[in-house]
Amino acid sequence: MYYQFCQQVKIVDMNEEILTEVLFQHGEFETAALSIGSSVLIQQLGLKEFEVVYDTREGQLARYKIVDIEINLVQQPAVTRVYLEPVKLIVGQHDIGEIV
Repeated sequence: MYYQFCQQVKIVDMNEEILTEVLFQHGEFETAALSIGSSVLIQQLGLKEFEVVYDTREGQLARYKIVDIEINLVQQPAVTRVYLEPVKLIVGQHDIGEIV
């Protein structure tokens, strides 16, 4: 089954004030049946200026829990979207710089 993986990302400043919130799209993956509470290993997220990107510098993976699974039956074909636990990125601490 194909799933679209998404994650809510809060971008905050050093004083924990929210600058923006985005829904980051990890992409569509084919996998076996999933359930809420399962864990997913995926590339760590970081910031390039104010854009959320994958942080591939160290090659570390991050583990996130599935918090919701949404099946859109209005859209044809039906779309199954998986929401991972939200993450908070701090400007200045999670900046990854230029990717070469």
